[in-house]
Amino acid sequence: MVQISKKDKEKVLEAIHSGKIDAAELALPALADSVMLAMKHNGFLEPFNKAFKDKRSGNSHIPPDTLLALAVTAKLKQKTSLTDIPFAVTDAGLLAELGWNAWDYGRDVNNGLFSENVMRRLVKKYSSGELVSFYNHYVQDYALKNLGVHPCIHILDCTKIPVNLDNTNYENSSVVTIDGETMRGYKLGVLRGITGDSGMAEEIVFGTLKTHDMELCREMLKNTTCFHENDILINDRGFLSREMTNYLKTERKTDTYVPARENMDIFKDAVSLAVSSGKWQKHPNKKRKDQEIQLVKSLGPLWTSGTPENDVPVNACVVHDKKTGKFFVFMTTDTTKTARQIVQIYELRPEIEEDFRQMKDFWELSDFKSTKYNYITFHIVMTLTGYLFFQIYKNLEEGQFYTGKSLPVAAKNYKETKPKEVVVVVVYVGQYFGIFPFLEFLKIYAECTLEVRQLLDPVLAKV
Repeated sequence: MVQISKKDKEKVLEAIHSGKIDAAELALPALADSVMLAMKHNGFLEPFNKAFKDKRSGNSHIPPDTLLALAVTAKLKQKTSLTDIPFAVTDAGLLAELGWNAWDYGRDVNNGLFSENVMRRLVKKYSSGELVSFYNHYVQDYALKNLGVHPCIHILDCTKIPVNLDNTNYENSSVVTIDGETMRGYKLGVLRGITGDSGMAEEIVFGTLKTHDMELCREMLKNTTCFHENDILINDRGFLSREMTNYLKTERKTDTYVPARENMDIFKDAVSLAVSSGKWQKHPNKKRKDQEIQLVKSLGPLWTSGTPENDVPVNACVVHDKKTGKFFVFMTTDTTKTARQIVQIYELRPEIEEDFRQMKDFWELSDFKSTKYNYITFHIVMTLTGYLFFQIYKNLEEGQFYTGKSLPVAAKNYKETKPKEVVVVVVYVGQYFGIFPFLEFLKIYAECTLEVRQLLDPVLAKV
């Protein structure tokens, strides 16, 4: 069977010199292991224990941060089932860095670190809402603080999570018909914070497909701790709400950027005013050489709520595509911005669409192995955490080579061979293990008796 061990380098070192060791293994991690090692070294894993309320009994064998780290590693390796989690990490170095490890004295460690029922019993104890809250709590109170960043530009969008239309067993799923296509599934709302050249899902909501985007995200918009005074929120047309726009500006001190629909009075009048004025400027995006832009001010009275006296001022950037003759109107409650600034800010919005594309195409976000709502939510939350870690990793020194690369491309290019000075050896003694840098291991090896060297020789043979 597999023996679960705890880290104690001093005890292991004593055992090595006395010739009493059980096993030794060379650690050469894959990309996913390197990502998780970087997260461990930079303090992103330990907060799992604080953000995730452990509902198991007091004699739990493996701590929550280890179980969740294994679950996230499975997503980094594009493994989607709870059954995959015990097999997610066989790299001794990563398991050792997590503070736990395994050595095999009766079967191959590839048979799994623990039974899949360990994860099933764990997930079963949590509702979908609790799992979503864990993610939001972890990102906002630990991950962002650890990074030392507070995003001031946020992008809000929802994406559809389809499942088998004919399978009515998917808990809390609903059926809708959009543009003639009938689908069953769920809806994920994501508030994305922009951090430097990348971003992260800083808060999420999860619900049924029938729920309108605004209704799904309404409470999040009102109560999120992600907004600070003078922040920017970029929306699409699914979040057109004069009442919410007013609330965000007056109560949350956050400015909204959102496109108007063609059938809205504010759209028609903004276009008419821009055309009559004729004060067009070049579009700042060189790829849009056939488009011109113009600022139109004081449009608030053309987009009213039930209490017009409380409506905040609105300006807009009108975009004219000279090639097609079409117009676009981008509204904002920040009346200090120029047309150029408005359109440049709104052009950040496609970043969240790229996130959704990658999570669906490469990260198997919709690949559910269970129809139970909390298991589905667990898969989504762990996938989002894996995506978050990969984004963070690419901004660290050790992961900068993968900047701009998707997970499959990065994994394909990853070099498993590492310089010997950064390779580690993990030695097991009973219920303990120790981690030794390769050069330190060589010095210990040279000091050992012939009998002990023979036990350690298979490790050197792997180099």
